[in-house]
Amino acid sequence: MNVLATIARRAMLGLLAVALGACATMERRQIVRAPARCADQTVEVYFDPQSAELTKEGRDVIAAAAQGARACRVAGVEVIGLADAAGAPGANLELSQKRAASVAAALKAQGLPAADYKVAAAGQAGAVTPSGQTQPMRRRADIVLHLAGK
Repeated sequence: MNVLATIARRAMLGLLAVALGACATMERRQIVRAPARCADQTVEVYFDPQSAELTKEGRDVIAAAAQGARACRVAGVEVIGLADAAGAPGANLELSQKRAASVAAALKAQGLPAADYKVAAAGQAGAVTPSGQTQPMRRRADIVLHLAGK
């Protein structure tokens, strides 16, 4: 084994020992009873092209976001539907409205409060870069969960 490899190995072992020592000093009750972090959360749900139907991955993202929010008080939910620049602007606005509505419905089905929703659609606004290229990753809905402690 060369000298550099030996030094690197000793350094890694030293770091591991320090990390394990720090974990050993934390009591189990501190880990189990750690307060929930109730900070605003932004989540993106992606769609297939020209579709407002949630994919399995989209449903999983929504379920995970809702699960994480359950430990908190949900002060508000914002959902904005987006579309890329492929197609007619009117059709893209309608598509982004449907995307926002499907995401809001899925969030409500997960048990998040219905009264505090703001649902909007941007269509293809902002979907073209200054150089004229379309942004295909705009086939999504953005969710902002405004969370506070209970």
